[in-house]
Amino acid sequence: MLNPIIENAYKVLDGGVLTREEALEIAEKIDGEDILDLVSLANKVRKKFAREIAPCSILNAKSGVCAQNCRFCAQSRHHNTGIETYDLLPAEEVLEAARKAYDAGVRAFGYVTSGYGYKTVTPEFRQILDTLDLLHKELPELKICVSIGILSRETAKLLAEHHAWRYNMNLQTSPKRYAELIADTHTIEDKIATIKYLQEFGVTNCTGGIFGLGENWEDRVDMAFVIRDLNVEGTPLNVLLPIKGTPLEGREIMAPADVAKAFAIFRLVNPAGMIKFAAGRETVMKDFQGLLMLSGLNSMITGGYLTTRGRSVEDDVKFIEQLNRF
Repeated sequence: MLNPIIENAYKVLDGGVLTREEALEIAEKIDGEDILDLVSLANKVRKKFAREIAPCSILNAKSGVCAQNCRFCAQSRHHNTGIETYDLLPAEEVLEAARKAYDAGVRAFGYVTSGYGYKTVTPEFRQILDTLDLLHKELPELKICVSIGILSRETAKLLAEHHAWRYNMNLQTSPKRYAELIADTHTIEDKIATIKYLQEFGVTNCTGGIFGLGENWEDRVDMAFVIRDLNVEGTPLNVLLPIKGTPLEGREIMAPADVAKAFAIFRLVNPAGMIKFAAGRETVMKDFQGLLMLSGLNSMITGGYLTTRGRSVEDDVKFIEQLNRF
């Protein structure tokens, strides 16, 4: 017999809207075998309102020595994590990585740099614009997503003029917990302002967060609703892999059942959006990734992440072919 809380959530399949209170009730009261019923509903909603599951690929085009103090991040210079560090890659190297992803069947490519961002037009920012121009010239069918930090209205406008398709700006957690995780180097308001600048100039946005930072279910639900209300097109969801050398290195890895519930809630809150499984898919969730991809998600990052390796693009293309049959 279907749990009445899940039965009520079936209204989303008929175009109904889940309230924050209803989402929080799912988060706090649905457990055990009922999670599979919740996952089933989320997958039905995905199939009805969102497109088929599709991959994207990202490149860490500038690694490490970031001045920001994000407690979970391997790239912060405040933490001794031993990752490889390097300056902004030349445009030709970025093109090579993008072409490799394209030839493997991926049609969305993320160009990512570490650091605070670009509120003024620096020589490095000009190099980023030149790289975008080269990618568009050589791979006109490839969609380019940019993730280079906090922007001003001026730099957001320039990215739009150089045909950035999408911009990644993750909130990471709920607004009330944000300052606990990112000490004092930037605010969540800086991120939201960047998203709105880009929307003003017609650039779509990919805005998500991380599970397993020590947040509670209310934090997860609040993040889902803040992201929904920003009217962004994509939501990447990461599961924390505690990295040695960061302040969160001792955190316990989130249970797969809780990840499945969190993913399903994000789908019910945002029925038609692109919801993407990002970091943690192979390294943290391992044998459960198939189940989790059926929890309402319709995208994944393939081929590797910023400082951790992932599965091969070829393996994931086959994996997606099978997932799209469910």
